[in-house]
Amino acid sequence: MASPDAPVIHWFRNDLRLADNPALHAAAAAGPVVPVHVHDESGPWAPGGASRWWLHGSLAALDAALRSRGSRLIVRRGDPVAELAAVARETGARALHWSRAYEPGEAVLEERLRATLGGGLALHRFASRLLHEPEQLRTGAGRPFQVFTPFWRACLAAPSPPAPLPVPATLVGPARWPASLTLEALGLLPRAPDWAGGLRSAWEPGEAGARAALGRYLDGPADRYRGQRDLPGVPGTSRLSPHLHFGEVGVRTIWHATRTAMAAGLAAAEGEAFLRELGWREFSAHLLHHFPSLPDTPLRPEFAAFPWQPDALLIRAWQRGETGYPIVDAGMRELWATGWMHNRVRMIVASFLVKDLLVPWQQGEAWFWDTLVDADLASNAASWQWVAGCGADAAPYFRVFNPVLQGRKFDAEGAYVRRWVPELARLPTSGIHAPWELPAPALAAAGVQLGRDYPAPVVDHAAARARALDAYAAIRREAAQGR
Repeated sequence: MASPDAPVIHWFRNDLRLADNPALHAAAAAGPVVPVHVHDESGPWAPGGASRWWLHGSLAALDAALRSRGSRLIVRRGDPVAELAAVARETGARALHWSRAYEPGEAVLEERLRATLGGGLALHRFASRLLHEPEQLRTGAGRPFQVFTPFWRACLAAPSPPAPLPVPATLVGPARWPASLTLEALGLLPRAPDWAGGLRSAWEPGEAGARAALGRYLDGPADRYRGQRDLPGVPGTSRLSPHLHFGEVGVRTIWHATRTAMAAGLAAAEGEAFLRELGWREFSAHLLHHFPSLPDTPLRPEFAAFPWQPDALLIRAWQRGETGYPIVDAGMRELWATGWMHNRVRMIVASFLVKDLLVPWQQGEAWFWDTLVDADLASNAASWQWVAGCGADAAPYFRVFNPVLQGRKFDAEGAYVRRWVPELARLPTSGIHAPWELPAPALAAAGVQLGRDYPAPVVDHAAARARALDAYAAIRREAAQGR
C-alpha cells in the first residue's frame, strides 16, 4: 500500500491551466503533485502544424506558471499508459488524476489505464471540458440530440454549471522528481522555413493569454456582439476558440464571467447570443461522443454516394487563396498567416470548396485540421458536415453561399478583402468582391490585370451551383429507389 505522503500524478491533457481545473485542484488537496504531460502523436488525428505550434507555447506557459509556484511540468512522449506507469514507478505515486476527453478512442484508452494501473494506483477522472456531460442530456425518447435548438433548450434547462475553482493555494512537489524531456525535444515548432511568424504576431498561447482575451472581449466586443460577429473586417468576436480547445480557460469560467457581465449591465440579448455559441461547441462535442465516426463518415448515409469531383489544381487554388473570389481568398490567406479564420468566412470558404468545387468535405476538414490553431476534432468535423449538408442539423444542401453576395453583405466596404488580398486594395468598393465585373479602365487604374495580378474566377458560381444541385438530386433519387 502506498504511503499517504506518496504523490498524486496530475495528467495534463487538454486542460492546460491551473484555475478551474477540478482534477488538479483535487490532486493538490490530496498531497504532493507530479504534473505530467504525455505527447502522443499516434492515431489518425495527430495534431496538425498550427496546433503543434500552439501546444509548444501553451506547455511553456504552463511550465512557467507551475515553476512560479515551486512545481514543474514533467514532459514525456509516447504511449500515455506506458509513460504514466513509468512516472508512477519513478515517484511511488499513489493516485492518478486526469480530465475527461471525448474523442474517439478515449473509452479504449481509459480501459487500458484501468487494466494497467488500476491495481496499484487510485484512478480519478474529472469532468471540466464541457458544461454538461454527454450522458446528462438526451431527447425525450432517450436518444442523443441531433438538432441544435432543442439541445440548447435542454442545456439551458439543466442545472447551471458549477462556479469555477481558483488556482490551488499550494502545489507541493514530490520527494523525488521523475525524468523529463525538454519541451524542445518534442519538436513541435516548425523547422526551416519558419512559417509561424504570423501566428506569433497574432496570439499569446497560455492561461495568461486566455484570461487577457476573455477580458478584452467582455470589455469591448461583448456589448455589440450580435451586430458585429458576422463582420470579418471588425474585431467583433472573442477569439477564445484556441484557448478553449487547449483548456487554457475553462468553459465554466467563460460561462460565469459572461453571466456576471450580464448582471453588471451587459445586455441580456448580447450575452445570450454569445453563450449560444458556446452551445454549438457543446453540441459538437456531444455529437462526436455519440457518433465517433463523425470526422470521417457523413451522418446522413445517402451522402456516402455523393458524386464528388475533386480536382487537385482547384484544391490547391483554394488552399493558397487564389480562387479569384476575393472573400474566399481573403479567408484562406488569413488562415495561412494567422492560423485562424473568422467564423462567417469559414462557412463561405467551406461552401465554396464542397459545393462550387465539388471537393469532399473531408479534404477541407483535413486542411483546417493542419492549419487552424483552434483545430478541435468535434467542432471541425461537425462544422464541415453542417456546411456540406450531410451532418446533424445541417444546412439544407440547396443553401449554396454565393461568395460575391456574402462578401457584399458582410464586408460591405471591403476592409477585410483589402487587408488580406492587398493586390486588390485600390479597387473601388463597388467591384472589390467581383473584380471581373469592373470595366478595364477601373481595373487598370487600380493596377490590377486579371490573370496576372489576381486570378480570374476558377469556376462560374452560377454554373457550379447548378452542378452541385444536380449532384444532390442524383443521390436523392438513388436513396428513394433504394427504399
